[in-house]
Amino acid sequence: MIHSNKNNSMFVPEVVVQRIPIYIRILQEELKYGNTVISSKNLGKRLQMSSAQIRKDLSYFGKFGKQGQGYPIEFLVEKLKIVVGLGQKWNACIVGTGRLGQAIINYPGFSPEGFKIVAAFDSNNIKLDSSADSIPILGMESLSKTIKQKSINVAIVSVPALEAQKVIDLLVFEGIKGILNYAPISPKVPNGVVIRNIDPILSLQSMTYYLKES
Repeated sequence: MIHSNKNNSMFVPEVVVQRIPIYIRILQEELKYGNTVISSKNLGKRLQMSSAQIRKDLSYFGKFGKQGQGYPIEFLVEKLKIVVGLGQKWNACIVGTGRLGQAIINYPGFSPEGFKIVAAFDSNNIKLDSSADSIPILGMESLSKTIKQKSINVAIVSVPALEAQKVIDLLVFEGIKGILNYAPISPKVPNGVVIRNIDPILSLQSMTYYLKES
């Protein structure tokens, strides 16, 4: 959990923090539809949540709307981006440049959202003379120097499962505080390091809970 920006005595539950980027995405979609105001009821429908939960989530960060009038969408997007730190740019690196790593590097969606992949690393010497989307692929021995030189804040890990914990430990040692992990493991990190695990198999397995009776 993290501190609210309202006062230091209020904590924001982790589940609320994880919902804020989803709010932002839906609100941006509503702007594209030409809507300028949205009610907690309609926002709740988009998220399959109650309007009361929407209001409670947003109340951690301030007052954004007036009762009976809804939320001004553009204003709410701007404020929520500040809440989750999207008012600044984040330099990222990727470790592991196999097929998944190459796909992540070539994905165009990171930069518009404030994340710029500025370096790529791999232990495979065959790849070290190549580049991915004009980003040179460096050896792991260059990790420490490059993180400092390029002021890297975030790391993306797309290495095989057997190598993932070792790579994550190294990133933590080098001062990385935010890690996006694509390896199919549940890695250990110390307090103060935020890690998010992306595992489509787990998502599929949880989905089949609802399908098994069909």
